Amino acid sequence: MHSVRLFALAAFATVFAPLAASLATDKPVLEVYTYDSFAAEWGPGPALKQGFEKTCGCTVNFTSAEDAISTLRKVQLEGTTTRADVLVGLDTATAGEARSTGLFASHGLAPTGLELDWTDPTFIPFDYGYFAFVYNKQKLPSPPISFEALIAKPDSFKIVIQDPRSSTPGLGLVFWIAAAYGDRAPEIWAGLKPHILTVTKGWSESYDLFLKGEADMVLSYTTSPAYHAVAENNPNYAFAPFSEGFVPQVEVAGLLKSSQQPELGKAFLAYLMSVDAQKVIPTTNWMYPVIDLGADLPAAFGTPPEKVLTIDEATIAAKSRDWVDAALAALQ
Repeated sequence: MHSVRLFALAAFATVFAPLAASLATDKPVLEVYTYDSFAAEWGPGPALKQGFEKTCGCTVNFTSAEDAISTLRKVQLEGTTTRADVLVGLDTATAGEARSTGLFASHGLAPTGLELDWTDPTFIPFDYGYFAFVYNKQKLPSPPISFEALIAKPDSFKIVIQDPRSSTPGLGLVFWIAAAYGDRAPEIWAGLKPHILTVTKGWSESYDLFLKGEADMVLSYTTSPAYHAVAENNPNYAFAPFSEGFVPQVEVAGLLKSSQQPELGKAFLAYLMSVDAQKVIPTTNWMYPVIDLGADLPAAFGTPPEKVLTIDEATIAAKSRDWVDAALAALQ
């Protein structure tokens, strides 16, 4: 009996296995490269995947790396053989470098209703924030309100920052100081050196050190306190209101020229800017949405800073390497 049954099962498998495989591959797969926290179960990735799959008749597959810069490096190494259709998580500081690789296609979209003035033909925005130093109001009732005030603190006052070569916030700090102080930037970096507890590779490691009480402030975002207020019901975190102003980070996504699913890729980019997708962003990626969500944006996000420092892409391309080198030299 068992041998006959096994033979029957084997025959069934032989006949129907190809059919099952065909059915399993009926849906096209959209390959999305992104950073770890975007794809994580607590990040926006799972909800965005579910939302897009309801309308696309496809399967979204995320491949993640530690951070956005690592994701870009992966695409650069793979070149035209990359499996990626879409890359999510670059920002306005790295978009120029990404564009110069020649690996990205024009998205062909005409975004409307954005909070941002946006004309980039290669990348679309999906969220934004501002780099800032975050602190605990109970532990630090009177935070420094400028870089120079921070430098004037006793050497025992410590901050944690990220490496500009591997972290977009770390690179953002380089641009922030350059925008605020110009030729005085190396002087500011030298003044910060005694206060830097450590320079971590990525944001998560540095924020963990801060939460453990090992530093007084951490380089993060103006929106980070909203996480503590909304997710933890803890209103004790804030960002230091630096008088120099704040440098924005706009996170972007782009379509690869080598994509096997270019139309799906474009549809996904458009979806990222839709109301449904944008409602996911604030309380999963903890950044501002790029469209006005009205009452759907938690009040804890407040309003973006009024004093904004900007650096155009051409200046970034021309000077970013020198700025990073000067920062690292000052910290030696």
